[in-house]
Order: sequence, then C-alpha cells, then structure tokens
Amino acid sequence: MSPELFVLGGGILAAVIVLILLFKAVWRVAEPNEALIISGLAARRRGEGPDSLGFKIITGKGTAVLPGFQTARRLRLDTRAANLQVSCVTQQGIPVHIRGVVIYKVGDDLSSIANAARRFLDQQDFMTGAIHELFTGHLRSIIGNLTVEDLILNRERLTSETRASAADEMSKLGLIVDSLQIQEIDDETGYIVNLGKPHAAKVASVARIAEAQRDQEATEAEQVAAARKAAAVRESKIQQAGYQAEIDQAAAKARQAGPLSEATARQEVVVQETRAAELEAQLSEQRLQSQVRKPADAKAYETVTLSQAERDARIAQAEAEAKETELRAVAQASQVKQAAAADAESVRLRGEAAGAATKVAGEAEAQAAKARGLAQAEAAKALGLAEAEAAQAKGLAEANAISARAQALKENQEAVIAQQLAERWPEVVEAGAKAFGNVDHMVVLNGAQGVEEMLAKALTLGGTGLGLARALLNGAAPNGSESSGKTE
Repeated sequence: MSPELFVLGGGILAAVIVLILLFKAVWRVAEPNEALIISGLAARRRGEGPDSLGFKIITGKGTAVLPGFQTARRLRLDTRAANLQVSCVTQQGIPVHIRGVVIYKVGDDLSSIANAARRFLDQQDFMTGAIHELFTGHLRSIIGNLTVEDLILNRERLTSETRASAADEMSKLGLIVDSLQIQEIDDETGYIVNLGKPHAAKVASVARIAEAQRDQEATEAEQVAAARKAAAVRESKIQQAGYQAEIDQAAAKARQAGPLSEATARQEVVVQETRAAELEAQLSEQRLQSQVRKPADAKAYETVTLSQAERDARIAQAEAEAKETELRAVAQASQVKQAAAADAESVRLRGEAAGAATKVAGEAEAQAAKARGLAQAEAAKALGLAEAEAAQAKGLAEANAISARAQALKENQEAVIAQQLAERWPEVVEAGAKAFGNVDHMVVLNGAQGVEEMLAKALTLGGTGLGLARALLNGAAPNGSESSGKTE
C-alpha cells in the first residue's frame, strides 16, 4: 500500500473523527423526561407563543447548539413528590395535623414548560418547597371551613377543593398535579378517637350479643343432644332390664316349679284364713259403726250445726250494727252538710246586709261630710269676712284714736301727758316703789315729806318709775316721742 493512500486514508479518518466530535459537541438531544431550554444567538423566534419569550424549547428530539453562541439547559419533566405536614384548625376550633403527599410535574405543553423554566430552571430543587408552602396554605384555608367529620368521611371533597383552589397558582408556575392524597389526620385532643368509640362500642356490643346468642344456641343444642342421648340410653337399659326380667322370670319359674305347688297349697290355706279374718273384721266394723261412729257423728253434726248457727247470728248482728252505724254516719253527714249550708247562707246574707249597710252608711257619711264641708266652708268664709271687717274697723278706730291723740298731743301736750300719767299713776308709783324693795332698814328723818322726796328722786333720777312714765308717753304719743327722740 502506497504512502499516499495511507496518508489519504488517515486524513479521511481524522476528518470523520473530527466531524463526529464536532457533531457530538454541537448536537443536543432531549430525553423523553426532559426539555431542552436553548437561549442565545438565533434562539428567539418571531410570532406568538413560548418561542417568542427569548428562548427555544425542544422536547423529544435533538437540535444543534452552537458552543459559545448558544446555551442549552435541561428541565426535568418527570414526576416529583412533595410531602405535606400541615398543622391547622377546623371549623370547630379543633387543632388537627394533616399528613399527605402531592405528586406533581412540569406540564407537557410548551406554555407550562416556559413558565416552569422561567421560575425553576436554575433552582429545580426549590420546586418541592414551593409546592409544600402552596398546598399548606390552601389546606389551612379549606380545613378552616370544614369539620373533623367532613375531613374523615369526605376526603375526596378536601382533595378536590384543594386542587381546584391551587389550580391557578400551579398553572402560573407551569406545574400540574398528578395526584393529591391525604394520608393521615391526627388530632391532639383525641376527638377522632372519641368519635369512633360509640361505633366501636356498638359493634362490640353487637358482637358480644351475637356471641352470647351463639353460645346459648350451642348450649341448648348440646343439652338437647345430651338429653336425647340419655333418653336413648334409658330406653336401651329399660329394654335390657325387661329382657333380663323375662329371662329371670322364666328361670325362676323353672326353679320354683316344685316349691310353687307347695306355695299354692299354702296360699289356698291363707286365702281361707284371710276370708275368715275379713268376715270377722267386718263384724267388728259393723259393731263399731253402730256403737261408736254413728253416735259420734251425730254429736259432731250437732256441734257443727250449733256453731254455724251461732256464727251466722254473730255475723247478722255485726252486719246490722254496721248498717246502723252507716245510716247514723250518713244522717250525721247530712245534718252537718245542711248546717254548713245554712251557716254559709247565713254568712252570705249577713255579708250582703253588712255590705249594703256599709255602702249606705258610707254614702250617708259622704253626703254628711260633703254637707259639713260646705257648711264649714261657708262658716269659715263668713267668719273670715267678719274678722276682716272687725280688723278693718279696729284698725280704723285705732288709726282715728292715734290721729286724735297725735292732734291733741300736738295742740296740748302737757294736758295729754298729765291725763295719761293720772290714768296709770298707780303703776308708776308701784314701779318706783320697787327701787326700795331690797332695802331692809330705812330711817326717814322728816316723816311723810321725806318719803315723798325720796320717791320723787327715785322717779326723777332715771329709775323704774321714770322708765314706765316714758313708756306711757311713748304708748300715748308714738309720733311725738319719735319726734322728741329725734330732737334730743
């Protein structure tokens, strides 16, 4: 082989290897469970849809990726699982702990792949945490409107409502839920356990009753079988005993053939002796019947008859006394009833008469009080008018007298004062003499003249007499005294 051909073959082989390596470096194939997200030069396509977002999505086929100009990243489309552990409160205020699992994946359509790529391409492990938080919130919201009974009896409703409420968020995230399962519901208060206790007790009660009934039926069947077995054994033994008795009787007859004839002869003798004894007993009985029993029966009959007659007499007497007592009680009750009715009627009539009398008296008293009130009012009115007129007349008279006194005092003051003093002189003297009331011994040298001088001094020196005189003057002429006081 020439060197040229060898070199040519080596060059072709090298070129093929280079092409293969270059193809492997450029060509990218999307696996069935993944999508290729290609971004970079010429990755944006015109038009509407995911290809207009600035990257290209390849699923289920291969494509060329220019190194340095384009970047290809893989987005897994396989199924993922997120375990849910949610602590929430039901509509009844009972805290429960929900454990479940969400089976989800990225949607197969290009729109879902685009949404998922934009959110989770570089942090695909974050999907599980996001799904857990999303479904935890929706489960708390939905369980808050349900009761524990709804959670237990209708889990399908819980899962369907949770999937429906999370559908919009999942669509925005580019994810779909393949399955949502509520695996376990626990509560710390024991509410679920207490819910099952009545049913468990009922089932246990039914089971115990059924077991007791089956035991009773089995016992009854066993007892019936035992009774039937005992009856069969008894019948068998009776038949065996009968057969044995017949055998023994035949054997005894065979053995007693000789003695039987002898016994028969003795039996005839005994029969004859017995008949003779019976005749003798009958004779003795007839004697006893005629001599003892009949007189005793007659005596007993007489005693019984007398006793019955005496008892009947006592019963009749007791019934007569009871009837008499009953009639007497009825008569007394009738008398008491009539007396009570008469008393009630009398009380009613007295009450009506007293009421009528009270009414008449009250009306008479009211009329009299009214008349007295009118008379007293008229009398009070007349008295008031009379008193008013008298007071008016007295006031007019006093006014006239005061006016006359004032006029007289004005015209002849000394005469009026002298007249007043003359009228009240005894009181003036008495008042002046009170100045000497506390004097035990008084010596008068000039007789009656000395006494008169002492009395005059007592009156003029401002004593009691002078005060009384001034009071008289003030009473006689108040206007004059007032004017005098002013003058002083």
